[in-house]
Amino acid sequence: MSTNIVWHEASIAKEERHKKNKHRSFILWFTGLSASGKSSVANAFAHTLFERGNQTYVLDGDNIRHGLNNDLGFTEEDRKENIRRIGEVAKLFVDSGQIVLTAFISPYRADRSLVRELVEEGDFLEVYVKCSVEECEKRDPKGLYKKARNEEIKNFTGISAPYEEPINPEIILDTEQYSIEQCVEQLTAILLEKGLI
Repeated sequence: MSTNIVWHEASIAKEERHKKNKHRSFILWFTGLSASGKSSVANAFAHTLFERGNQTYVLDGDNIRHGLNNDLGFTEEDRKENIRRIGEVAKLFVDSGQIVLTAFISPYRADRSLVRELVEEGDFLEVYVKCSVEECEKRDPKGLYKKARNEEIKNFTGISAPYEEPINPEIILDTEQYSIEQCVEQLTAILLEKGLI
């Protein structure tokens, strides 16, 4: 842990950014199996928010592993560190006034809880992108399930590594039953009802 460091308060408060943006900032934490539709829904919804005039950004699992987290593998320890770092980045986005959408498998409940604790109450909404392993495996757009079944990929969530479903997520989007567009409509309606957008 670093020593001799001091936290500097921002000259512009989060609440001032909310006032200027005409909306609150918060995290929509999309969690679910690989190929469940996390990135697809998150990006489609980000476009909807952008069209509404909201300040928003998507943090995607693969994209983050190309840069910030390119030193991490897929062991349990590396997965935990991956989510810890993303949580810290998401917190900065919230402080900057953005609605941040994160699309990460984030298989462990404890890690998702840790991110929730980083921000103020109400600033973290867990979105469970629900889809069965069987359906995800049928989709398999990157061929990862096939590789995992052939033991070419170790520690693959849903096959050789666990996925802990959310117990009480704020939002559940069932991508096995509904299209991406329908999920975006559901998400829009829920956030409007909550007064968040």
